[in-house]
Order: sequence, then structure tokens, then C-alpha cells
Amino acid sequence: MPAPPARPTVRVGAPTERRNPLSADLDLMSTRDVLTVINDADRRVPAAVAAVLDEIAATVDLAVDALRGGHRVHYFGAGTSGRLGVLDAAELAPTFNSPRHWFCSHLAGGPDAMWRAVEDAEDDERGGAVEAASCVRAGDLVVGLAASGRTPYVLGALATSRAKGASTVLLCANPEAEAARSVDVFIGVDTGPEVVTGSTRMKAGTAQKLVLNTFSTAVMVRLGRVYSNLMIDMVATNAKLRGRMISILMEATGCSEEVSRRALAEADGDLKTALVSLVSGAEVGAARAALARSADQVRGALALLSS
Repeated sequence: MPAPPARPTVRVGAPTERRNPLSADLDLMSTRDVLTVINDADRRVPAAVAAVLDEIAATVDLAVDALRGGHRVHYFGAGTSGRLGVLDAAELAPTFNSPRHWFCSHLAGGPDAMWRAVEDAEDDERGGAVEAASCVRAGDLVVGLAASGRTPYVLGALATSRAKGASTVLLCANPEAEAARSVDVFIGVDTGPEVVTGSTRMKAGTAQKLVLNTFSTAVMVRLGRVYSNLMIDMVATNAKLRGRMISILMEATGCSEEVSRRALAEADGDLKTALVSLVSGAEVGAARAALARSADQVRGALALLSS
């Protein structure tokens, strides 16, 4: 019986694939020492993210321009990186009541890859290109997520997206990735070798989670879905969140719980309308109209009502 054909093999030279000398005896350590080594390594991540804040800021500006122009933000990733993109996109609508079409996540191997490894999916450059060709439009922002910076599925999606007129960003844990020259913004977070060699669900994954949290939250702030530091576009889908709406209204306006509850009821449960009404002293109808005239921006509505 003939031997099966040899499968392609690639040796990746990214920093995440190198051995970490600080964890060389990991399997000989006590449980407490294993945890200490991991925790010490994790402390490096926030500083590494801080070093790329300018690049994250540039990405935020691209996203805000795209969304204001009626376009979308796409995440393309594989493995841990792709799953983190799915998580970030999924959390935005319930947290900020953002339209679900604003952020679109694409995972190599499809939905099944959230729960299990899909064989060779990340190596499918053409698959990433086809996926991007089917949904990315000129004016969109496409963010590629790849710990190594070389994942074929991601690079295929980025190349096709750029050819279609989308802005492109690559977020990875390899500051020396060759693909840096092929995107509009390159975010190379220097997290170094992992505690368990090659396990990019660790520091590299933590860094990507921090960057995505930072990026998408800043986008929502810039788009007016936060007033001061309060969530004002939240969806109250349970008792805790309905209580949070009252608390936010009290914090934002200095009004009592009774007044805040009444204002929210008069605004048919719309937190922004109730807030603008209480802060400005305007009737609910006038507050709602001012929000409509100011693209649903609380500070813009308040400025209209005070002029």
C-alpha cells in the first residue's frame, strides 16, 4: 500500500516559537512556582501593549472614519487569534448597543473552529482571500490577527482586502513580521517567547485581547457611545442591567433614584434620551429630537439644547 503523501511543513521563526530560558525547568517545578513563572511573564504584556499605542490610535481613527462613512470593521484570524476576534466583535453589541453589522469576525475553518482545531484551515491562503472577496468592500477596515504575523489565511484576506480598497491592519506578536510592509498599520506587540514554547494562547493571546479591548472600546468612545466614562448605549436585557441603567442615570445627572426612574420611563427606556432630558431640562420629545439632529451624540444634543 503506497505511503500517504507528505504534508507541508513550515518552521516558524517568530519570537513566540523560541524557548523561554526562564521556564526551562517548568515540568520540575512545584505548582506554586509554575504559577509564579507564568504570572511574572504575564507582567510583561501591558508594557508591550503600551509600546504600540500610537499604532492602536491610528487603527482607531481608521475604524471611526470607516464606521462614520457607513462601512464596516472586519477581523480575520485563525486559532487563538481568530477566536479572540470573534469574542471582541460579539461583545460590542450587548455592551454598547452597536449595530451588529459594524464589526464582522471571520475565523479560519468557520464556526466549528471556535471549539476545535480545523485541519490546515490557517494554511489556506486562498480561503482567506475568497472570504474577504465575498464580504469586504472599499472603505472598510480589515484587521488581521495572527500571533506569528505570517498566517496564510490572514495574509490572503489582507491582500484581497487591500486590493478592493479597504484599509488594512496586522496585529501580531512578531515585531519583525515581513507582512508589516504590506498593510496600512502594523501592530507588532513584542511579548517574546512563551512560558510553554509556541503556546500563543498565553502572552501573545493576552496581548491581542488587551489590544482588541483597547481598540474597540476607544472606537465606541469616539463614536459617542460613552458619556464621561459611563456606558450610555447599553442594552438592558436582565435585572442587573436594568438596575445599572438607573445607577448610570443617577451618576450622570446627580438626580435621585426616583427622578431617574421616572425620566427613564418617560423616555420609553432610552437611557440617552432620559439623560439629555435631565441634564438639559428639556422635555423628552425635545431631547429625542436633539439626539436625532446630532447623530445620536449626547454632548452634541446638549450643545444644541443649550444654544
